[in-house]
Amino acid sequence: MIFRRLWGIPVAGLVALIKKRIANEVVFGYSGDAYFYAWARARARMVASPFGAVKDVTILSAIAGNAITLAMVAIALPLSRDLLPPDLFKTVLGSAAITFAISLPFLIFSRRVFSLPRATLWWVFMIHCIRLMCGSLLIALAWHFALPGVSIAMWLFLAAGRLLVSRLPLVPNKDLLFANFAILLIGQDQALSELVAFTAALTLLVHVILIVIFSGHAIAMRTRA
Repeated sequence: MIFRRLWGIPVAGLVALIKKRIANEVVFGYSGDAYFYAWARARARMVASPFGAVKDVTILSAIAGNAITLAMVAIALPLSRDLLPPDLFKTVLGSAAITFAISLPFLIFSRRVFSLPRATLWWVFMIHCIRLMCGSLLIALAWHFALPGVSIAMWLFLAAGRLLVSRLPLVPNKDLLFANFAILLIGQDQALSELVAFTAALTLLVHVILIVIFSGHAIAMRTRA
């Protein structure tokens, strides 16, 4: 939706965006953004100056993620204070503070950092926030239907923790990292540990299937050429 409004890219651009997401989550953070920039630059007739738009959308995605994460942590921590050991509680607070501090320079120097018009920047930020909230709601619903007996406080904390882990840069396979975190935190609950691990494994499996499909298509296109 964002790049279709900014550039008017065809539906085929969705494939490039899926590859961007896979690279960011499976390889390492922001490698997918570099790929997508190269993809857009190779289509100079469609995209006149891709760097500014890719940069702004990527930064706004990070800021929106940090904002939603902080909001969820603020809601979850009071409810889950009794569920966490004191040291881990302080660690979560420290991580939240770092997440907030990361966003500050971009907000303070926004006029020098961003290239798109202010109204467009707010629209992109809103789309990212809606995307993140919908994703968190859907994963929470999936977990709820699997284990309806788990407390709401734990669901809120795990959803916030999942977002917090997703904000870490240069970390491959964030879902599996979150699964390890959840297993360490609630290792006494075997069913919940297996559910989180299954979610991460299923996500990775989908990424692997898409990689195989995209690779097969690329090989077929080269063979025809």
